[in-house]
Amino acid sequence: MKETSVSQRSVVHSTFVVERFYPAAPARVFSAFSNPEAKRRWFVDPHDPMPSRHDMDFRVGGKEVNAGCPSDGQMHFFNAVYQDIVPDQRIVYSYELLFGQTRVSVSLATIELVAEAGGTRLVMTEQGAFLDGHDTSATREHGTGELLDALGAFLKIQA
Repeated sequence: MKETSVSQRSVVHSTFVVERFYPAAPARVFSAFSNPEAKRRWFVDPHDPMPSRHDMDFRVGGKEVNAGCPSDGQMHFFNAVYQDIVPDQRIVYSYELLFGQTRVSVSLATIELVAEAGGTRLVMTEQGAFLDGHDTSATREHGTGELLDALGAFLKIQA
């Protein structure tokens, strides 16, 4: 991430979609997102698998905070608010990502769970505002893919 002075402010808007198929029913996939104990087990930075804080109030208007200190040495904060929840079908949340005290992005994420033969198709759409060159859509899309792969591994273990 590059250093940006206050006079060099910028914002880049981007949308990306990541899809995965899981050989699990939509209710199981939804539970992995909605159950705090389950989510704590898979929603982690692979470079910091033991977050220092994970609080989750899974309801419309509820908040989630996930904080940890990966290999770059500064705390990262994921602060989310749940905007819409349809059990076993949809989760919509807005979130900010901070590196230390620096807000690097603000996003709207929509997770759709679609029953398919033999499992669930998860479609995650993220619409982001990436701030001052601290993060990019490509980096976020890659990280989201890693998280959804971790979810797949978690679902296999829980089968």
